[in-house]
Amino acid sequence: MFKNILSFYTRWFALWVVLFGAVAYLCPAPFVALKPFNKLFFSLTMFGIGAVLQTEDFKRIAQRPFIVLIGSAAQFTIMPLGAYILTKLFNLETEIAVGLILTGSAPGAMASNVMSYIAKADTAYSVSLTTVSTLLCPLLTPALTLLLASSKLPVKFWDMALDVMYMVLIPLLVGFAVRHFLKKRIEKILPVFPAISVTFIVFICSLVIALNKTRLAGVTLLILAVAAILNLYGMLAGYAVGAAFRMRIPRRRTLAIEIGMQNAGLGTVLALEHFGEKAAMPAAVFVFVCIITASVAAAAWQRKTDLRQTKN
Repeated sequence: MFKNILSFYTRWFALWVVLFGAVAYLCPAPFVALKPFNKLFFSLTMFGIGAVLQTEDFKRIAQRPFIVLIGSAAQFTIMPLGAYILTKLFNLETEIAVGLILTGSAPGAMASNVMSYIAKADTAYSVSLTTVSTLLCPLLTPALTLLLASSKLPVKFWDMALDVMYMVLIPLLVGFAVRHFLKKRIEKILPVFPAISVTFIVFICSLVIALNKTRLAGVTLLILAVAAILNLYGMLAGYAVGAAFRMRIPRRRTLAIEIGMQNAGLGTVLALEHFGEKAAMPAAVFVFVCIITASVAAAAWQRKTDLRQTKN
């Protein structure tokens, strides 16, 4: 019963983002009061994700290095360059432009693994790509932001790199170590960790809405449009990369979901810490957009696969 409740809570991620976003807009004070704990919350999220990983996940990476290399290279080129081009096409103001570039430079989202499973894609490939991009992001996310956004705002590379290491890499490895050494002792509470991740990402998005209440009316439509374009571009480009390398359809689906979904929660926290509240808005909106589009795509692909299997 408890597992079913947690599964329902995790599956309806997008709904909680919308509901709590509305609460944050109407009553921002409680969310703003928790702003000092933002980085700690995200670290706990990454600890929970690390606790879900297993040694087999890393073995899969070693067994298929070429396709993981293709996916990782696509992740850190397609989305950052797409975000940069969109800032030019829409002539976005400085803070919004930097926030969008930071979102595009983030690693893949852990939610992509769930979406790949629902879509009847290659879930093991998704886990491998997410793991590698997360391990690479302490250097690549700040480096890409420095390269593409430093002309707009000063980018403190090492400060950002250390932040990512403290919030992502160290908690992830600690969580993995706890899972590895405790093994069966932790199995019973594993479903709790995805729910924790959902809770903190929902909080981070709500915090951005609370902090930007007075700005939302003027810029939300533009940010929503740009975030949607970046997300759809990433999904289409990811699928195209899979097709170009003649991957099987499940792996093409995985690349579409993996590249289209960014860890915008990380982008939001970094933007708040290094560039200000306004810069965090594109990342917060992107969380909502990518969950919706990935859910629709996953459901459609699942039905298509089920129909094909029924006919066969």
